Amino acid sequence: MALQEGDFIRLRYTGRFDENIFDTTDEEKAKEEGLYNPRAEYGPVTVRLGSHHIIVGLEDELIGKDVGAEGEVDVPPEKAFGAHDDENVRSVPVAQFREKPKRGTRIEVEGREGVVVDVIGRRAVVDFNHPLAGKTLNYSYAIIEKVEDPVEQIKGLIKLYSGRTDIGISITDGVVELALPPAITYDRRWMVWRGTLVREIFEYYPDINDVVMKETISRPAKPEAAPEVVEAEEPAETEETKESEE
Repeated sequence: MALQEGDFIRLRYTGRFDENIFDTTDEEKAKEEGLYNPRAEYGPVTVRLGSHHIIVGLEDELIGKDVGAEGEVDVPPEKAFGAHDDENVRSVPVAQFREKPKRGTRIEVEGREGVVVDVIGRRAVVDFNHPLAGKTLNYSYAIIEKVEDPVEQIKGLIKLYSGRTDIGISITDGVVELALPPAITYDRRWMVWRGTLVREIFEYYPDINDVVMKETISRPAKPEAAPEVVEAEEPAETEETKESEE
């Protein structure tokens, strides 16, 4: 049966520009291309078609395909990362940076990330466009399966947004409960995206009325007591030992 908007699928893909891989779900390819991130979770991703969890051009290619389909698609800029906009190239005083910027340096200015493309005197020219803006991209893909279980769907959304795979999920009587690991509030990515996750849960599952996030911190285990050391008693003195001492 052809896939349609609203379907959750597990997907493998690799994105290329000029034969250079810039994104992949394949761990070995990431290592080969020098893109490997030891903190990332590789393998197929779970996405919902029609929700722009992947770039529009790839999503359009997948809608209407069957589970098991494999292929390639060229994605023009307007369906990828957009056209290169000259208004997103700005001149910034060098004094605004801790260290003198150089060409190719990625920096953050007023909450926006950009790349230094030139340094002229005391000003740096920073391009705030996406690095792939204005580029036609190529994607190869394989649709692994359709994901029907809501728990697995939500698990996929959590991984997609936060990269985490250590959050327990249960659904009972219209309540989604997320069992959060200790210290998750220090995970900046989770804190940024959890609001989007909750919004999408309510949007995709009309029967869900509450999302409960429960962080459980267990009492540390008590250190084991050291075993008692029993000193050996001196052997009793006998007639034989007395004679030997004499």
